[in-house]
Amino acid sequence: MAAAATASVVPAGRAARRAMEDDKLVFETSPGVDPIMSFDKMGIKDDLLRGIYAYGFEKPSAIQQRAVMPIIQGRDVIAQAQSGTGKTSMIALTVCQMVDTANREVQALILSPTRELASQTEKVILAIGDYINIQAHSCIGGKSVGEDIRKLEHGVHVVSGTPGRVCDMIKRRTLRTRAIKLLVLDESDEMLSRGFKDQIYDVYRYLPPELQVVLISATLPHEILEMTTKFMTDPVKILVKRDELTLEGIKQFFVAVEREEWKFDTLCDLYDTLTITQAVIFCNTKRKVDWLTEKMRSYNFTVSSMHGDMPQKERDAIMQEFRSGATRVLITTDVWARGLDVQQVSLVINYDLPNNRELYIHRIGRSGRFGRKGVAINFVKTDDIKILRDIEQYYSTQIDEMPMNVADLI
Repeated sequence: MAAAATASVVPAGRAARRAMEDDKLVFETSPGVDPIMSFDKMGIKDDLLRGIYAYGFEKPSAIQQRAVMPIIQGRDVIAQAQSGTGKTSMIALTVCQMVDTANREVQALILSPTRELASQTEKVILAIGDYINIQAHSCIGGKSVGEDIRKLEHGVHVVSGTPGRVCDMIKRRTLRTRAIKLLVLDESDEMLSRGFKDQIYDVYRYLPPELQVVLISATLPHEILEMTTKFMTDPVKILVKRDELTLEGIKQFFVAVEREEWKFDTLCDLYDTLTITQAVIFCNTKRKVDWLTEKMRSYNFTVSSMHGDMPQKERDAIMQEFRSGATRVLITTDVWARGLDVQQVSLVINYDLPNNRELYIHRIGRSGRFGRKGVAINFVKTDDIKILRDIEQYYSTQIDEMPMNVADLI
């Protein structure tokens, strides 16, 4: 098992290189794992499907196409995928599918190395599980123990947490483990290198013997594989390789705005710069996209817009116009952060900062594709500074205040 995994981490020779150059994903996965290209074909509960589409997902990402079914079928799974490949939503989706919401006991436990990731996972579970009335709670350090106890006593289906706090809650007998059937270790390479190993074993000791374990990791170093033999049974391996996402060649700036209303004036000031090239403006909600589009048009600016609620035909037409250069400014939601590759886009504006770090690289990676240079401008309110700094740290990158001559850089 270890040998197979090591082989997959280092792709062999020319074929792998060629696949990488094609910007394709390279897979080396357990036999019998077939990609399922649409959520509709996964046998997912109807109300959960509604939640998935309402959240803005349209089709499963590469890792979701391969990993959702084995997890739902109850298999132990090791999934290797870099950040930004849809892992959090995959966890959320499978957990929502597997939980029996009629039973107010904890049935799934997700452990993450950081508080941010644990609460992000909780938020995605609550969002896509909205129509099935799923109860989830994040147990993380730095928050009130009393609040955790109150929430857990009241009864939740899913706990997403950091190992220390989860361990504490189990030992206090507040987090009852008897109904837990699924344990997910997210970013497990990170977890093990961060010295959580003992805490994870500690938690594992309290869990029922018939436990399903899912391990998600960007890399599969030897110690993880060694660990998996101790508590996983014949795991399905799903390895998603892809070129490291890089921010090289993309200049990133921020514009500080004190109030939400000031973003619009800033955008108007920048409009001439936008149309030198082609620009994509990202907002966090469909409503905001519609509002901004109307407002820009009422000021006689030419813009087009697109989001997940529009009929497919209309979206295809808008996309075609944008690709051909007939329209130069596109206002959109994260629905398009992933699949959009328009060669000419060299400017991306985050009208709203994205809701999570992984979306950031997908949005701004739209500019400067394949070695071309690009510019990203982030509109940042005072309370967004922390998010911006977090993004900088996460990607080891630098985001400077926007210079006056930004047009010269595009």
